[in-house]
Amino acid sequence: MRALVISAIVATWFIALGGCTPSSSRSEARFEFFRYQGEDSRFNHSFDSAHEYLNPIIAGFYPDPSICRKGEDYYLVNSSFAYYPGIPIFHSRDLVNWEQIGHVLDRPSQLQLDSIRLDGGIYAPAITYNPFNNTFYLVTTCVDGIGNFIVKTQNPHQGWSEPIPLPKVGGIDPSLFFDEDGKGYIVHNDAPPKEPEYDGHRAIWIHQYDTLTDQTQGAPQLLIDGGVDKSTHPVWIEGPHLYKVNGTYYLMAAEGGTGNNHSEVIFTSDRVKGPYKPAAHNPILTQRDLAANRPDCVTSTGHADLIDTPSGEWFAVFLGCRPYKDDLYHTGRETFLLPVSWENGVPMILAAGKAVPTRVKPEGWHSNTQGIQPDAWTGNFTWTDAFESDHLSHKWLFIRTPKEKFWSIDAGKLLLTPTSHSLYTRGSPAFIGHRQQHTNFTVTTRLEFTPQH
Repeated sequence: MRALVISAIVATWFIALGGCTPSSSRSEARFEFFRYQGEDSRFNHSFDSAHEYLNPIIAGFYPDPSICRKGEDYYLVNSSFAYYPGIPIFHSRDLVNWEQIGHVLDRPSQLQLDSIRLDGGIYAPAITYNPFNNTFYLVTTCVDGIGNFIVKTQNPHQGWSEPIPLPKVGGIDPSLFFDEDGKGYIVHNDAPPKEPEYDGHRAIWIHQYDTLTDQTQGAPQLLIDGGVDKSTHPVWIEGPHLYKVNGTYYLMAAEGGTGNNHSEVIFTSDRVKGPYKPAAHNPILTQRDLAANRPDCVTSTGHADLIDTPSGEWFAVFLGCRPYKDDLYHTGRETFLLPVSWENGVPMILAAGKAVPTRVKPEGWHSNTQGIQPDAWTGNFTWTDAFESDHLSHKWLFIRTPKEKFWSIDAGKLLLTPTSHSLYTRGSPAFIGHRQQHTNFTVTTRLEFTPQH
């Protein structure tokens, strides 16, 4: 199974939890401020922020990154599982400095998480820009909920549509691709055409997609059965993306599960519906063969997405984990970035035997924050919320979709009122959380609270 529960549960640092039974006088917890300060040794080195950057580019529980570009504007999204609002979305002009512009699913009508387990909910959103109708599409899965669906917009800064279900698309991890002739396709993970031959046996399928009806057409077609080499029983082929570069179609997917054996593999074809053959050198990204005691260790790399720049360079975003010991980590699955090289017509994210670097200096890259207001997402930053606005920062999240207003901001304080739900029930407790983004950190707050129970 996909290792989702770790990143979904322990990667959140609790600011407040009001899971006690409400009494006749429901006392409030009053928070005056919240300050988070990262203190990781891996970031205690100077670097040239104008020409190099730090990995991860977005630290903490921001898994399964997907990216697209319109002109000079990049947009990136992440999984959110059973937390609300759903799918954080970021904007950048240089792939490194990011501004969170909100969430894709920010209305209860878009995201019903009633009774959904914490490691259910929103898996692996994939964002795509279609130049033929100037529309951004996001396709994802609500596990244990409505299944696979699409939302769309012509301006990611101004909100997204209501969900459009995709009843003919099964499994998880759907991704949209628009070909040069304007035709749309959805690729996704699902069961193999026959009974699974081994535990973890999955397949990649393709559907034709109609932008006029926002539905699939015709029967799905099998692209990949099992993985790169079915005779070795590869597991959990998932997270597929399609690209077309210089007349060749590239199908990229994760393989090996989201733990230490995670990897990224790639296939090529002359036709969008295949047949696809594995590239000569696979995987194109993994850390599974490296020594466990390496410094500044990054593990579980995979679930990548490729993006080109206006000047023709290529980069990959992907998830990775930073264990503090053995395979233990509280920061969840995070978003990393590396430049991509092309070798014999095939993209290579990281050559075999190389470790994911913390400091990266891509040739020709330079910082560009024009038109955005970037926040600190990596390095040893300090973030403070004095609750001076009448709405919560995008960095805060709830457990499931709140059904009642148990919070408010008044006179520079965040007020939380206990509800009848706790972490152990499948409701929405009086919880507001901030993701843990460092192995070592300090959180400071001041509060007033007299619990009744």
